[in-house]
Amino acid sequence: MNRDQKFEAFKALHQQQGTAFVMPNPWDAGTARLLTHAGFEALATTSAGYAFAAGKRDSFSSLSCEEILINAKAIVDATDLPVSADLEDGFGRDPTRCAQTIGMAIDIGLVGGSIEDATGDPDEPVLPIGLATDRIRAAAEAAKDRGFLLTGRAENFISGRPDLADTIKRLQAYSEAGADVLYAPGLPDLDAISTICREVDKPVNVVMGLSGQAYTVPELSAAGVRRISVGGSFARAALGALRRAAEEVMHQGTFTYAKAAIPDGEMAALMDQTKQSDRS
Repeated sequence: MNRDQKFEAFKALHQQQGTAFVMPNPWDAGTARLLTHAGFEALATTSAGYAFAAGKRDSFSSLSCEEILINAKAIVDATDLPVSADLEDGFGRDPTRCAQTIGMAIDIGLVGGSIEDATGDPDEPVLPIGLATDRIRAAAEAAKDRGFLLTGRAENFISGRPDLADTIKRLQAYSEAGADVLYAPGLPDLDAISTICREVDKPVNVVMGLSGQAYTVPELSAAGVRRISVGGSFARAALGALRRAAEEVMHQGTFTYAKAAIPDGEMAALMDQTKQSDRS
């Protein structure tokens, strides 16, 4: 699919009624190929997963716009599926910077992306709602008529501010400012998720795989959720398998972990088959 076709396919997924679609989060080109082969219909980047692979913390101070976009482009280039990106806080407090980030995201082939209102500052964990809304408005203007679905994120519940009323107010403001999808990570239970879905007028994304109860796709769909992501949890699951394998070898001197590994031939078949032209 070309970029326009990817955008139309991505938009259609958000408009379908009934079962929510799952948009998993690869953290590099190889995992993008694996998840594409698994049969998903869209993918999203994960700043957490990328940070783990790069040996960094998932924080504003650790991850630059350049490296996040380089990682996103590698994922875009590895799949024919639509790809949305975790664009963190837009890489700047000023609305103009958020708009610039959206423009760069579009230029590398992304058809969606999120802007969050977290600050990384424990004394002011989320931005004032007015500024946060202005940032979404600027991002939406940058995306207008360019084939890009903007997700507005309200970070209260993962920033030490479990305020459902304020979260709803923020999501409503982001919707009015032009966000196409709304997302509040870390909601505590299905009641809160259902309330969010009832109180907003745009498709809602919910993340699974974090701490707390793990709801099923049918349960989330019945609550009104349109899109489900997994954040960095697939990356953590893979790292958990790596740690268990390492501990087995270190402490038991055995290698039974290999029985659960994907065979080399299967992985090789999923990877880019292009040969280097300068190799004799």
